[in-house]
Amino acid sequence: MTIASPCVKICLLDAERRYCTGCYRTVQEIAGWARMSDAEREQVLTLLPDRQSRLTAA
Repeated sequence: MTIASPCVKICLLDAERRYCTGCYRTVQEIAGWARMSDAEREQVLTLLPDRQSRLTAA
């Protein structure tokens, strides 16, 4: 089964940290999502909670 995108349709890039403020992925991660393996997608997903914490704390 393919891992679904974490996109929540709130596409706004945080200029300082360069993460989407909706899904917390980088532009490169968003652009490459369709070509990533499930293992690569899982790796990205593990990074998102920490990014969210940092962005919401700022």
